[in-house]
Order: sequence, then C-alpha cells, then structure tokens
Amino acid sequence: MSLPFAHFAGAFAPIEILPLTVAGILYWHRATVLSWDNRPVPIWRQACFGSGLAIIAISLFSPIGHIAEELVIGHMVEHLLIGDVASLLLVLGLTKSLLQPILAIRAFNRLQVLAHPLVAFPLWALNFYLWHIPALYEAAYGGAPVHAFEHMTFLFFGCLMWMPVFGPLPKPEWFGAAWKVGYVIGVRFAGAILGNVLMWSGTVLYPIYAPGERYWGISAVADQSTAGVVMMVEGTLLALGVLAWVFLEVAREGAEKQRLLDLAHDRGVPLDERRAQRAVAAGHGARLEQRIAGATDEPERDPA
Repeated sequence: MSLPFAHFAGAFAPIEILPLTVAGILYWHRATVLSWDNRPVPIWRQACFGSGLAIIAISLFSPIGHIAEELVIGHMVEHLLIGDVASLLLVLGLTKSLLQPILAIRAFNRLQVLAHPLVAFPLWALNFYLWHIPALYEAAYGGAPVHAFEHMTFLFFGCLMWMPVFGPLPKPEWFGAAWKVGYVIGVRFAGAILGNVLMWSGTVLYPIYAPGERYWGISAVADQSTAGVVMMVEGTLLALGVLAWVFLEVAREGAEKQRLLDLAHDRGVPLDERRAQRAVAAGHGARLEQRIAGATDEPERDPA
C-alpha cells in the first residue's frame, strides 16, 4: 500500500488526539483532588506528564508523523520520541497517590508485577524487536489500525521499561542504585544492537520506503543507516542523562532517608530503614517528616 506524501504538511485528527486529551483531563482532575486533600503533586511532575503528552502529539500530528511514512529516518524519530522520551516523561509525572484509583481495581493492581525489572525489560525488548521485523514493520506502515496499535505498544512498553527506575510502584529490595545503572545500560545496549544492524547492514530491510526516498533524493541504504545513527545518538544522550539523574536521585534519597531516621531517633519515634526508604522512594518523605515532627499518638497510615 502506498500512502500519499505530505512532506512538510501537518494534519489534525480528532480521533487520534482524543486519548491524549482524556489522559490529560484525568491527570489534571486527580492532581486537583490530591491538592485539595493536602497531597499536592509536585509541579515538576505535572510539567513532565504534560510534556510527555505534548511530545506524543508533536510526533503524531506534526510533519514528523508524515515524514515517518516517507523515510526510515522519520519513522525512527517518531518512535524514539514516543517510546523513549515521551514514555520517560509520563513515568516521571506519576506518583503512587495519582495511581491509587487505578490500583484500587484488583485486575490493574495485579498488573504491578509487569513493572518488576526482570519482567519489564524483556517485555520491552521483545516488543521493540518484533516491530522491526520487516513483515510487521510493513504491516504497520500499510494500515492505520495496525500503526496505531504499534504506537500504543511502544508507549505502553516504554513506560513499563522506565517504571523500575523512575516509577512509583514498589520495587524489589535488591534493585538498588547499582542495579538501576546496570538496568539503564542494558536497555541502551539492547537498542544499540538494532542501531548497529541498521547502520552497517548493506541489505535494504524496508523497501516500502522507496517512493519517499526517491522524492528526498536519498538511497535506501543511506536512509536506513542514518536511522541507525539517529537511534545510537539518541540512545547515548538519553542514557547519559538518565544515569546522571539516577546518581542525583540516589544521593538525594539517601540524604532524605537519613534525615528522617535522625529525626525519628531524636523524637523517640520508631522508624526502620525499610519504611523510610519506601516513603522517600514514593515521594512521601515530607509527609512522613511531618508526622514524625508532630509525634502524635494516634494510629498513622504508612505514607509509602
């Protein structure tokens, strides 16, 4: 199937923008309710979530979305924006309090197991490589429903992949700073394998782009190898940024946990390291600090 070329034209598709709009409204509503309940979502997290939705919209409805139907390079940029950047920003925008209504549903609560690092990473990698098999790749190119499903899986498994590192869901106790660093390196290595295949393969894997490549005056091999370069560069820069973030977060969480433990010791309030770590990791350190400082005798709910 040959799609009409739009080159630098943009398009607005209400049926495609609807899920993004609904997600934004639901997020804003829940954040507002939490603010009324004196559990405000940090502004930077709200900004991250909104930026993630904006990047998805830009990748789909700007000229990027159209060029993605003409060049492998455009297709690569579109999917990296959705599966890597937007998914990371969406996860950074989440807290456990935001997800509480969803986790209250038993079926969704059981799905938390998917966020385990030993589950999330393989699922992400499997989805990532399956969609780059030429037959599936061309199937997504030729049909709007399949292409939409492809985008949905890239976003879902991208969020799942980032969840063990930045998400608010419980993590295994062994998954500490060193494992997070190794996890991020492993994710980037998995992406680098495909990037190198695209860069150095002399075989045209996706001939369906031939009309677009003729229009843009680029050979199929050059288009494909440049897409691999884009993947490698994006992956390297993103990995460096994520690793820097991980190191800073580990240092911050360690300092905050120690402050809570010291405060609890001074106030004579029992607090073990595991509970302090859970509260800090879930972004509830300030709430726990207020409770310790108040030193009330009433039963308290674990903020983590």
